[in-house]
Amino acid sequence: MARLLIKNGRVIDPASGHDGIADVAIEDGRILSFGPSLSLPGADVFDAGGMIVAPGFIDMHVHLREPGIEYAETIETGARAAAAGGFTSICCMPNTLPVNDNATVTSYIVERARKSAVVNVYPIGAITKGSAGEELASIGSMKAAGIVGISDDGRPVMNARVMRRAMEFAESFGLPVIDHCEDLNLSAGGDMHEGVPSTRFGLRGIPSSSEDVMVARDIILAEQTGARFHVAHLSARHSVRMVAYAKSKGLPVTCEVTPHHFALTDEDIKAYDSNYKMKPPLRAHLDVDAVIEGIVSGSVDAIATDHAPHAGSEKMQEFEKCPFGITGLETAIGLSLEKLVHPGLITLAKMVALFTTGPARVLHLDKGTLAPGASADVTIFDTSTEWTYDVNKSQSKSKNSPFHNRKFRGGPIAAVAGGTVVWRRG
Repeated sequence: MARLLIKNGRVIDPASGHDGIADVAIEDGRILSFGPSLSLPGADVFDAGGMIVAPGFIDMHVHLREPGIEYAETIETGARAAAAGGFTSICCMPNTLPVNDNATVTSYIVERARKSAVVNVYPIGAITKGSAGEELASIGSMKAAGIVGISDDGRPVMNARVMRRAMEFAESFGLPVIDHCEDLNLSAGGDMHEGVPSTRFGLRGIPSSSEDVMVARDIILAEQTGARFHVAHLSARHSVRMVAYAKSKGLPVTCEVTPHHFALTDEDIKAYDSNYKMKPPLRAHLDVDAVIEGIVSGSVDAIATDHAPHAGSEKMQEFEKCPFGITGLETAIGLSLEKLVHPGLITLAKMVALFTTGPARVLHLDKGTLAPGASADVTIFDTSTEWTYDVNKSQSKSKNSPFHNRKFRGGPIAAVAGGTVVWRRG
């Protein structure tokens, strides 16, 4: 019997409300118990003195690129990057080649993850066939094969009638609809947020309104259909307020934000540096302030990375030509501590909840808890160790991050998945 005893850590378990020094006992991939001064004969001992011991962190929005784009990332390398970032569960978006719009592709991802991933991998299926926005994908068969939600990810469903039908189907299958909210007619081929910096650089702008109008539409459709609607990577201040309003009316609306959208603004973009190009784009100070306020007030349900690896040959083109997206798994905890916890905006327990109970609740995952009998997924991090992120040492295949050489105070120390230490700093 495989046994692990994590000693002397500050155990924060939002699911039970526990926050205090305790030990965590693990046997055969399950949590036995947590409490003071535990003993477990024959167990490997991990001394977590001075560290935070939490339920395994969940990233509900990553891109693993497999099948079809393995030169940028694979399920194996993406899972290793997740573990190095302190995540023990990740949910992969369907924009693969072929698109994950049927049970065959879903089953392939599930099987590949079972064989090669060091963390738990949950597929998210496409809303429409080929993510083309026209005909609904095989939602029921994908659900049977293992998807936990549906999304066309970076290709928003522009047709409101199609989105309505998708919500009706998703509601009947108990799945959330996750939408990249962008009106493509308003964003009109833009490259960065529409504002003073975009004018200065001479780049086409993406207005916040392109996000706002789609969030509004989808909230209306969610109210009409009763479907669970989740806003991916919320970035604009009016959108934050609309989600808060929908929640106040009891609608089944949830949202996530990314670390880069609360850590950077469009004014931080280095001239024509493609590592700052993502969608939604980095917004203005007012938007970033609103995103942080949404976190503080409880309007935001989860922090997700939108980890989007791209090969250097693709990313290092002219700003207008290169693809959108940055890697984010290994810097998420460091950025959340830096921008949210260290300034005193939220507590450590609140931050842990945004990475655990929040995404678990949105996706109905049996994760995010240290309750006896739960899967032994544990994230161990600290708040004081000083370290520098070196993108060249990343576990990801791709290196497209704007945070290269950024210094952090606090970050992931170890990840335990299914009772096994799958990554440990140093």
